[in-house]
Amino acid sequence: MSFLFGSRSSKTFKPKKNIPEGTHQYDLMKHAAATLGSGNLRLAVMLPEGEDLYEWVAVNTVDFFNQINMLYGTITEFCTEESCPIMSAGPKYEYHWADGLTVKKPIKCSAPKYIDYLMTWVQDQLDDETLFPSKIGVPFPKNFLSIAKTILKRLFRVYAHIYHQHFSEVVQLGEEAHLNTSFKHFIFFVQ
Repeated sequence: MSFLFGSRSSKTFKPKKNIPEGTHQYDLMKHAAATLGSGNLRLAVMLPEGEDLYEWVAVNTVDFFNQINMLYGTITEFCTEESCPIMSAGPKYEYHWADGLTVKKPIKCSAPKYIDYLMTWVQDQLDDETLFPSKIGVPFPKNFLSIAKTILKRLFRVYAHIYHQHFSEVVQLGEEAHLNTSFKHFIFFVQ
């Protein structure tokens, strides 16, 4: 639990998940960054010719985790137990936490607590070599796309919460262009 966001007063968030330099995944990440730089987000999400779908999904899942982690990290001082006692994205969308292992029955919790649980859970998935292998030739599990979809579905909830509960703070910080581009990239990718 040392990777948790820390105490709410320290305003820290999860460390960036790195892809080792010199690996094929690193080359894919560089390709993604180069196509993102073109300004065409639809092009940036397309599987490069001849590349493995699972590798592409893995690299992008790590990238979205890092982006959302960074974006949320900028507004943690506004997302508190007091200001966000429920993890929600408006009155119709309330999210309860369950990881299927330690928390089997979904629990109601504050947004910062939910996001803390979520980011820790995602970090654990990304660090698990049986789920996200980093070595060439080590196969992805057969259910990899299902695992990635669950991670991405849950990461979407952080975007939804930021947009619904904290967009005014995002604007105050001058980060709305970054948030919007990140979210648009995310949506194009999951589509």
